[in-house]
Amino acid sequence: MISNFKLISLSYKKAPVAIREQMALNEQECKDLMLRIKDAFDAHELLVLSTCNRTEIYYSAAEDLSEGIIKLMVSQKGLANSELMIPLFEVFNDHEDAIVHLFRVAIGLESQVVGDAQITNQVKHAYQWSADQNMAGPFIHRLLHTIFFTNKKVVQETQFRDGAASVSYATVELAEELLENYNNPNVLIVGVGEMGADVVRNMMNTPLKNVFITNRTEAKAQALAEECGFQFLPFDQLQSGITKADLVISSVALPEPLIKKTDLEHLNVITYKYFVDISVPRSIAADVEQIPGVILYGIDTLQNRSQEAIEKRHRSIPQVESIIYTAVEELREWSKEMVVSPTIQKLKNALEQIRKEEVSRHLKSLNTEEAKRVEEITRNMMQKIIKLPVLQLKAACKRGEAETLIDVLNDLFNLEKETEDHSA
Repeated sequence: MISNFKLISLSYKKAPVAIREQMALNEQECKDLMLRIKDAFDAHELLVLSTCNRTEIYYSAAEDLSEGIIKLMVSQKGLANSELMIPLFEVFNDHEDAIVHLFRVAIGLESQVVGDAQITNQVKHAYQWSADQNMAGPFIHRLLHTIFFTNKKVVQETQFRDGAASVSYATVELAEELLENYNNPNVLIVGVGEMGADVVRNMMNTPLKNVFITNRTEAKAQALAEECGFQFLPFDQLQSGITKADLVISSVALPEPLIKKTDLEHLNVITYKYFVDISVPRSIAADVEQIPGVILYGIDTLQNRSQEAIEKRHRSIPQVESIIYTAVEELREWSKEMVVSPTIQKLKNALEQIRKEEVSRHLKSLNTEEAKRVEEITRNMMQKIIKLPVLQLKAACKRGEAETLIDVLNDLFNLEKETEDHSA
């Protein structure tokens, strides 16, 4: 049985954001790190996951390789003082603890915003990179497919992913609702600090494509617009951007409102023009709603929406954990059956060899149709003969008695000799 799955985790729970930023890995760095670990250590079944909140290395090895892998990773990032970094990592050397942690991470139980939907896709990318490097063996393949199936059950059977549980998600959700019946609406996002940047990135997963980004530090807005496939608007064109926009989202840190009633009085609003202010203090003056057709949503509305979603998700956690528990139990049973898989294959090979030898003795006296029929009959016989030993082996696994039955089959069919003969 595979029982040596381990994990090294650097996350928001112990490491400040400055450290997490330094240790974050892009796709190529994740792939390079896996190759370095494979070359330096006796490790296999490797998976490297890196997001804004965590960088984690999953691996299978007989020994605890955490300190060596951390030093290797720090070195790859060109940083010094790896000894100071080691205490910031959590180490999971228990096989099942590492498995359960990956389930919890992939489904969003370990996210800063509980139920974060993006993390599942990030785990899928990590799995793909592992497969690209031939680092995903039978165990990781089975584990990750089980996790993705479990995630679907969580989505379908619980309220764990319902609603927007952060202000940035709530902002995007509100934008979709407000503009649902608009034809190619224009969206203007003002300010790309942490909150504004989150809104922009979350907007990528919506049908809203006419998105314009502006910021006082224009280089930041240009870079973010390029990253997300949106359009950059120079900050000195803010007023014309507001005039053209159907929805304006403002996330600007200023002591006084950036957008005032006097800035909007020239507007001729035919239907509605929406403003969403996620700044603290407010960056859109409250009295703009005195202008006909202008509707303003503030941070309190969005926080209420996100708080309701968070409470709903927290109420779902016991149900989610129950689904995970069932999936881990099924994975445990599969892992036990992996113990007997080599013996089953040896038995099949041994019986197939006997079948082939006996059939070949009579082929010369048979025509093509007869030979085909004999081949079919003997194959069916072999499948029926092997069915009971296979079932008994799997049942013995569940009882913890597989080793005894494996020894009996090895002695009865001389399976070790069969293996040596095939290798020779």
